[in-house]
Amino acid sequence: MRFNRFILGVLFMIIMPAVMNAQTIKGIVTDENGQALPYSNVIDKETSNGVTTDGNGNFEIKVKGLPATLTAKYVGYQNQNIEVTNDTTPIVFKLLPNNSLDEVVVTGNRSKVRSVLNSAVPIDKLYSEDLKSSGQVTFDKMLAYKIPSFNSSSQAISDATAHFDPADLRGLGPSRTLVLVNGKRKNQSALVYINDTPGKGEVGTDMKSIPFSAIERVEVLRDGASSQYGSDAIAGVVNIILKKQTNFTEVSLTSGVTSKGDGFNFGADLNSGFKFADKGFVNFNLSYFDQNKTNRAGKPGKDDLFGVPSNDPEWGDWLKNNPDLGMTIGQSDSKMGALVVNAEYPLSEKTTLYAFGDLNIRKGTSFALYRTPYWVSDPNNLLHEAGTPYNGFQPTFNTNVLDNLGSVGLRSTLFGFNSDFSLTAGSNKVDYTVKNTLNVSLGANSPTEFNVGGYTFSQLVGNADFSRTFDKVTFGFGTELRKEQFEARAGQEESYVGGGAQSFPGLQPANALKKDRNNVGVYTTLDYDVTEAFLIGGSLRYENYSDFGNNFSWKVNSRYKLNNDIAIRASYSTGFRAPALHQIYLSNIQTLVTDNKIANQGTFNNVDPAVIGLGVPKLHAEKSQNLSTGITFRSGANFSASVDYYHIKVKDRVLFSGEIGFDKDTTTTNPVEEVLIDNDITSMKFFINAVNTVTNGVDVVMNYKNLALGNGKLGFSLASNISKTKIDGQIATPAILKANGYDIFNRKEQGRILNSRPNTKVLLGINYDINKMSIIFNNNYFGKVTWQHATDMSKDQTFAGKVITDLGISYKFTSTISANVMVNNLLNVYPDKLDPKGDVATDLGGRFEYPWEVNQFGFNGTTFTAGLNFKF
Repeated sequence: MRFNRFILGVLFMIIMPAVMNAQTIKGIVTDENGQALPYSNVIDKETSNGVTTDGNGNFEIKVKGLPATLTAKYVGYQNQNIEVTNDTTPIVFKLLPNNSLDEVVVTGNRSKVRSVLNSAVPIDKLYSEDLKSSGQVTFDKMLAYKIPSFNSSSQAISDATAHFDPADLRGLGPSRTLVLVNGKRKNQSALVYINDTPGKGEVGTDMKSIPFSAIERVEVLRDGASSQYGSDAIAGVVNIILKKQTNFTEVSLTSGVTSKGDGFNFGADLNSGFKFADKGFVNFNLSYFDQNKTNRAGKPGKDDLFGVPSNDPEWGDWLKNNPDLGMTIGQSDSKMGALVVNAEYPLSEKTTLYAFGDLNIRKGTSFALYRTPYWVSDPNNLLHEAGTPYNGFQPTFNTNVLDNLGSVGLRSTLFGFNSDFSLTAGSNKVDYTVKNTLNVSLGANSPTEFNVGGYTFSQLVGNADFSRTFDKVTFGFGTELRKEQFEARAGQEESYVGGGAQSFPGLQPANALKKDRNNVGVYTTLDYDVTEAFLIGGSLRYENYSDFGNNFSWKVNSRYKLNNDIAIRASYSTGFRAPALHQIYLSNIQTLVTDNKIANQGTFNNVDPAVIGLGVPKLHAEKSQNLSTGITFRSGANFSASVDYYHIKVKDRVLFSGEIGFDKDTTTTNPVEEVLIDNDITSMKFFINAVNTVTNGVDVVMNYKNLALGNGKLGFSLASNISKTKIDGQIATPAILKANGYDIFNRKEQGRILNSRPNTKVLLGINYDINKMSIIFNNNYFGKVTWQHATDMSKDQTFAGKVITDLGISYKFTSTISANVMVNNLLNVYPDKLDPKGDVATDLGGRFEYPWEVNQFGFNGTTFTAGLNFKF
């Protein structure tokens, strides 16, 4: 007994001084821009004892005494050591990225951040400098030149579509890519792409609404994620992370012009921030961008569309003076102003209030088909002076776009769970004005400028997310409540009465409406690190929509590290996309070229009696199955690579039908024509769930950096995508239409979802840094695309793949001033020219020289860009 008391006494004397001398050190681990790095490791170098930071990057650690050396570690970042001499001042670790495949991402897992290498699904992470090296001037085009499976190109003669430029991932259309901002759902645009462009019939997100200068990084999840994030994530997710820096102010000026002297652009951006109350921060970004039109119209010198030869006795002189038939075909005029704000404030050690938002205002002008003097007359001298020759007119399509997003939330710890409560509101509003035109039926009383109506889409989203790690298991769950509203506004009466305004008859009161719906979703996720090498995980999600019902989707994924440098991964998921409110309720009248004739035709919504009379069912959710498998490899700190195969099946895709009208037999009336007659319709289009598709593809990404060459460092990046989409089975044509020989989705429309985007894309980037200079050399291969004729296979045309070469140089004059110049499309490469093969509607009588219904990279040719950057 005495011996035991002696031993206890000795232990007491040993332990008590250590306990009494122990010091508690508090701090935070962030990246170089001050963004918290949750779940990072902080280790006492002397004892090797360590702790893990919480969801906001904060930590507390006890050390034996001071001074002490602490080490902060986070996957994808360089370790940092700090010697601590007192325990009164919080320690701030700012870790620098190691720019390897092993960088940390927050997208793709709702509960626990993981590195690109440790993720079970393919994710690209691009910093602002990566995007800038593309040489492009808008965010959507930057992504298209850095992510091979992402597509976006300028559109021409396509009304409002020319101001949005449909963008998509893996060739699956704009509707099937979900866009997030700081992890919160971004609202879709108000526009349905109903013109003859890629993405026809789809609804996308306005990718131009957030200026590049406000973006810290972008994370692109190339995998189905509906069970994690909800509708639209069939092809993947684009998560835009806003800047948080408060250490400096950056001012950037850019300007550019094409080698033909048009398309001049000018941009000015200011990004700055400040801290307040010693804890919080506010980062704000102001942007302005002005872009002029380009013109690459054909010059046929005759008009086969209207049968007017070049030697026509009445119009020959006009054709000689206007060989381009008066057309302006190219990128549109546009002006943009934007404000983006991102802020956080810690209310306590465990609770942080955050808010962010953006306001984007754009005004654009695009051009319609030129009304030649032999097409539309002006007897009342509305568009030309009396007594002067009448040369026709080209209507302009003007848009006013207002896009805004605002989110406020609270991150905290609740019952041991990391929690995140947020409320996000967003809307996109577009108003249309048609100028330099007239309404023939109004004669001398016709205006020459018309308000033709507009659309608004808005949403209100509430989120509650919870997650917690139990040893090797990370569990998460949450809910999302969403209210959506779509509004269509009628134009002024003069825009739609009679024949309507030339180029775009206004929306009529019958087209005006305001419709909304509610959605409730709940999800759960589970990740289990069976061993350090072996990860398995999954997610479940249930959604209920007030207008069409419910959906259940799920996902399983796994990753196995063969060693520290090689990992294999795979996932299988089901997904869905709810039909957009726009697709359910849109209706309008539009002027289009059909069967070599200019005519008005109607888009009738899914609840219209005529559509119901044709047996078109109520729109329902698209369903998908997504399989992905791949391998990642890293050699040292400088080389990384990944190869991923994917297989995506989409069932019941929503289509925008072809024109349904009267057949050529005027002696009889078929049942379809009876429906048209009963509803006073000449021709109609509608939306319908009607096609199944299968997409197979492979993504390859390779990076090599810090290769010594002379006195500088050389880096390479190679990214490629090869994919193929095919239609699975027959088009689901309603019985009455099928029985009477109607083709609701002809070869041309099918080609738009099969071949309108390059099936192969290879992006090779080389950068060389030496002293104060950086040189960028990009070679981007855009594979072939094929335009399919509506009825005659012999008139199909395949446009060959092309290589676009960019060369750029930047130079740092001082630590605060730098400049850059970039030549995009150095070799002035254009797509193959259109070959109508005897069908004048293919190139509209020679008006179009280059393809527009299928699109690889646009047709502006060489562009020169220069910029100045000030940082202080």
